[in-house]
Amino acid sequence: MMYVAAVFLPLLGSIVAGLFGRFIGDRGAQIVTCTLLGVSALSSALIFKEVAIDGNFVTIQVLHWIQSGTLDVSWALKFDTLTAVMMIVVTWVSFMVHVYSVGYMSHDPAIPRFMSYLSLFTFAMLMLVTADNLIQLFFGWEGVGVASYLLIGFWYQKPSACAAAIKAFVVNRVGDFGFALGIFGLYFLFDSVTFAGIFAAAPEKANAVVTFFGIEANAITICCLLLFVGAMGKSAQLGLHTWLPDAMEGPTPVSALIHAATMVTAGVFMVARMSPLFEYSSTALTVVTLVGAATAFFAATVGCVQNDIKRVIAYSTCSQLGYMFFAIGVSAYQAAIFHLMTHAFFKALLFLGAGSVIHAMSDEQDIRRMGGIWKNVKITWALMWIGSLALAGVPFFAGYYSKDTILEAAWASHSLAGQFAYVMGVSAAFLTAFYSWRLLILTFHGKPRADEHVMAHVHESPAIMIIPLMVLAVGAVFSGWLGYEMFVGHVQHDFWRGSIKVLSDVHGAMEHFHHVEKWVALTPTIVAASGIALAYLLYMFFPSVPPALASSFRGIYLFLLNKWYFDELYDFLFVKPAFKLGRGFWQGGDGALIDGVGPDGVAAATKSIAQKVGKLQSGYLYHYAFVMLIGVAVFVTWYMFNAR
Repeated sequence: MMYVAAVFLPLLGSIVAGLFGRFIGDRGAQIVTCTLLGVSALSSALIFKEVAIDGNFVTIQVLHWIQSGTLDVSWALKFDTLTAVMMIVVTWVSFMVHVYSVGYMSHDPAIPRFMSYLSLFTFAMLMLVTADNLIQLFFGWEGVGVASYLLIGFWYQKPSACAAAIKAFVVNRVGDFGFALGIFGLYFLFDSVTFAGIFAAAPEKANAVVTFFGIEANAITICCLLLFVGAMGKSAQLGLHTWLPDAMEGPTPVSALIHAATMVTAGVFMVARMSPLFEYSSTALTVVTLVGAATAFFAATVGCVQNDIKRVIAYSTCSQLGYMFFAIGVSAYQAAIFHLMTHAFFKALLFLGAGSVIHAMSDEQDIRRMGGIWKNVKITWALMWIGSLALAGVPFFAGYYSKDTILEAAWASHSLAGQFAYVMGVSAAFLTAFYSWRLLILTFHGKPRADEHVMAHVHESPAIMIIPLMVLAVGAVFSGWLGYEMFVGHVQHDFWRGSIKVLSDVHGAMEHFHHVEKWVALTPTIVAASGIALAYLLYMFFPSVPPALASSFRGIYLFLLNKWYFDELYDFLFVKPAFKLGRGFWQGGDGALIDGVGPDGVAAATKSIAQKVGKLQSGYLYHYAFVMLIGVAVFVTWYMFNAR
């Protein structure tokens, strides 16, 4: 009962708040959703103890779902260590966001709808992580997509919010098309969509070959690459990342819940879940490594010049997801999930902390119009420092343990892709520390750059917003230290118990990362300290230097400020041609051809003929007599011709 309750209580909260919000009111909707999600979070903690610590894996059959030919799918909830970890992350971060939203959204006119959407998203995410088969996982996958669309566009009166929601939905459909093809491919190859059936048959199919678009290739490689396309869209990897920064148009709690801690990690979870399959495709793992490493570096460079406080953190999320993927690419799945867990706490802390700043600054989000406020918001300031220390990987905060493990595993893989990932990861670590302290200094320190009216109203957030931040701060400080031995330490095999599979004889990064050279282990900390020091020099002691550098290297600055021009490139390659094609079909096809020849054409011809015939109706008797004589003559002529 506890297992089912943990998954379905958020759905109950969503239904009650959504359908009965007008009757129970704003406060009632908040109480119902927060209470039910709190129970779900407590249940998830008990499940973690039962499943991950004690090793009592369980699969619960809910109902028989689909039966068609050889396709036989039950709706089942799978609880193993990987699921238990994800449930802790999803429910506790979501619970904190729900509570925080009580204060942050207190003046919004549609509170029940917002709380309903938050709980709906949480339910969909829980469906995803407890899935026992690919069809059920796809249900949760699309569910979080729908909930994300609703939450990003929650303020639908704003055109920018609507555009951002549509962009997120469309870009994710591109990735989901690849994901769906991957599921079809796996069913074609294994005649099963259940994880147990696919994983059991994977060794036998390791060398199976298929023809895909005229190319003969390894079947598992093709399927894994297609699955990874879905992960690229959901987890905002380079190429399908453009939706993530725009998604900051939604309310700040949405940014913390969906685009920092949970939904964007769905791709990482999915690839980790499919580790028994990915392990049989070195090509797919190499692609994952290269894409993840490139994403980590790309997003970090862009984050260095952004001015919207939420966008800086959004690009940080994109970069950290890159770390998780290149960890997976070198078969360090455990390290990737470890970083997923620690990152969820400190990134949610940073996003909600940013919301507290925005709340204090009368909805101002541009860090160039902030500064000098730390004395007015000391608690928020301290909590943002904790989140930034964890993000930068400063010892001994959570990010230090998980990020360094990923970098050491990449180096220990002894592959070219792994070495590339290490270099990109270390570079991104330097940039991460730099832009994190750039954000802290410009936001809290120096001289105030806001107008006097805004500065007069700067105030600390209420307790209902601060308490969730404190809970997340505890995770940002201690989750790395507490989880290290279990996730990636000497007891990792007893902890994971086969929920993640690695072919150690082929891919042994997690077996050797403890033994890397000392300089490999120390470099991430050194570059992080260097990034912090550089930020202090440029923004605290010599604030005139950054504008001078931007002016001197304007081309590079604009390149980074415009996010490597990916949006402009896609606009040129896809958006404008699509609009042009659409207008062509509309004006030339639908308007000129279909309507012109069809309904509009018939109507126009009828009108024209009627107008011409109408001219004959003159009202003069001799005109009608003349027409009658002409008619008689035509009739007689026709009769005489046919009589012969």
